[in-house]
Amino acid sequence: MSRKNILSGSPWEDKMGYCRAVRIGNIVEVAGTVAIVDGENVKADDAYAQTNNIIERIAKVLEEAGCSLNDVIRTRIFTTDIARFDDIARAHGFYFKDIKPTTGIYEIKGLVSPDYLVEIEFTAVIQ
Repeated sequence: MSRKNILSGSPWEDKMGYCRAVRIGNIVEVAGTVAIVDGENVKADDAYAQTNNIIERIAKVLEEAGCSLNDVIRTRIFTTDIARFDDIARAHGFYFKDIKPTTGIYEIKGLVSPDYLVEIEFTAVIQ
């Protein structure tokens, strides 16, 4: 099977030796992705906006991989504050209420920057 690496242009990709997503056959794995916190549309204290930003951006990555959010079978959500669960769930549910991938949400000590409240990984299987 052929392998397709999908790069996002992030400077972290070369520094850490990874890519945003990898497609092998009909499986697409998407690396943990955080929001682009711009201070206006996506703020450091807004878990809903961060989750929404992540999923919108990953929808484009999945498209480049030859699939869509409809092909997502699993999400893994990491948050630095589980008290923000309702905001994260509301954004996730907006996109996935009918798709219903398996998921988990985990509170962790921290992410690479204190501005990030949420990081999400995605797995898709193209049918």
